[in-house]
Amino acid sequence: MTEQSNKRSSINAQPRAKEDASAAHEAKPAQTLPESRAAPQKTGRSKRKRKLLAGGLGVVVLAVLLVFGIPLVEEMLNTVSTDDSYVNGHVTFVAPRVEGQVSRVLVDDNNRVRKGDLLVELDKEPYRVAVSEKKGSGRHREGRPPSGHRFGARDRSAGKEPTLEPATRRAGRRDNQVALLRARVAAVNKSKAALTLAQLEFERAKQLVVRADVPREVYDQRQAELTTAGAELTQAVAQVYQVRVSLGLPAQPDGDGDLGQVPADLDETFSSVLEAQAELIQSAAQLGVVHSFDQGPKAMLDQFEKLGDIDRTFAQFAANAPAVKQAEAKLETAQRDLAQAELDLRYTDVIADIDGVVTRRNVNPGNYVQVGQNLMAIRSLSEIWVDANFKETQLRDLRIGQPVDLHVDMYGGAHVFNGRISGFTMGTGSTLALLPPENATGNFVKVVQRLPVRIDLVDYNADQAPLFIGTSVVPYVYFNKPPTGPDAGKFLQALVPQSPSPGPAVSASGTRQ
Repeated sequence: MTEQSNKRSSINAQPRAKEDASAAHEAKPAQTLPESRAAPQKTGRSKRKRKLLAGGLGVVVLAVLLVFGIPLVEEMLNTVSTDDSYVNGHVTFVAPRVEGQVSRVLVDDNNRVRKGDLLVELDKEPYRVAVSEKKGSGRHREGRPPSGHRFGARDRSAGKEPTLEPATRRAGRRDNQVALLRARVAAVNKSKAALTLAQLEFERAKQLVVRADVPREVYDQRQAELTTAGAELTQAVAQVYQVRVSLGLPAQPDGDGDLGQVPADLDETFSSVLEAQAELIQSAAQLGVVHSFDQGPKAMLDQFEKLGDIDRTFAQFAANAPAVKQAEAKLETAQRDLAQAELDLRYTDVIADIDGVVTRRNVNPGNYVQVGQNLMAIRSLSEIWVDANFKETQLRDLRIGQPVDLHVDMYGGAHVFNGRISGFTMGTGSTLALLPPENATGNFVKVVQRLPVRIDLVDYNADQAPLFIGTSVVPYVYFNKPPTGPDAGKFLQALVPQSPSPGPAVSASGTRQ
């Protein structure tokens, strides 16, 4: 009974509670009417503030977009760019021109050098010795007078009155000359016999070598012996002619007379005039002037007098004499050898050929180096450029002379370098690769190719903002701006004019530079 009464009381209590709550709800608005009027006013103010803040923020964003977006859009519409670009430059490899042992190395990696600075020094002592030897040889040749000048006094003595000698002395000289003539004639006969024997031996060997009875070596030997015998005979006959002329006799006797036959009146024809004439002919032959032995002393002297001044004529002949020319050639050879030795001595100092920075040094004191051996490399700081690999789809508007802005990664956005397109490589990177693609195999897949474009720097100062070879660059080419400089607006550069090269300059020491 109690549980049922409790349930009934709870059921009855719920409607009452709802009625009380509704009454309270109806009574509450009547009590808070002033507060409800103030709330909408605060809400409207906050909404207006938020709208003003959003509008201001939108204006700021729009201004930022206008300030930064418009140039960016203009740059995208007026430029062509690629991130496949790198700094490149010339590299000079240092190598010695002469071999030797390294005595000093004056530079190390990353050292900055100027053109003409000493890099490596080789041992100079062997080359100094060679220079001393060449100087001594050249001084010896320079001290000898030309061989033609010592005959000047004898040439003018041909027409002098002969001096008389005592009969006994003259007879002794005659007898000596006659004995010498007979000895020379005997030598001629001996040479003739030797020539005859050599001819027979040669003919015999010639017949046997055809049948292979004797080796070819024997045939060549017999032929050489025949040639030698002929030369010896010619020399012996010339010596006989010389002795006969010195005796005042004709060089060759009339008909087939005996070369050793002398006339009975030899004392009358043997004179100092004829001897002087023979010496003059011999001297003239050394000067390159040939005279006949049939010409008499007086006729020969008249011929010289017709030429004018004897001293001037002799000087002209002496300048072109074979002996003088030979001496001059030897002197020139000695001077050339001396100049080469001095040049080799100078080459022991290995110097820098360009301005730059030393890299890849691989030489130390004590090393023995050969000609052309790589000692180190020098990278140029000024002769550098940018190789930009543009896609083939970007090349339509690119031309030589277009301005370029270069953004280097190592400087970020702090510094922008100026440049201009200077040329296009005649071939894409794939064609210049070690293993170029072979598209004719049938497995062809079209890939956009890249073409290296060279960009030269404008107003580049390596001391203020140096660029290192191999660093990354992002170029922006302004294809809408007018190109400037050489070959502006073209794809290909003009032909390089070939100026006539002058002959090699010769220094005072005789070396070509």
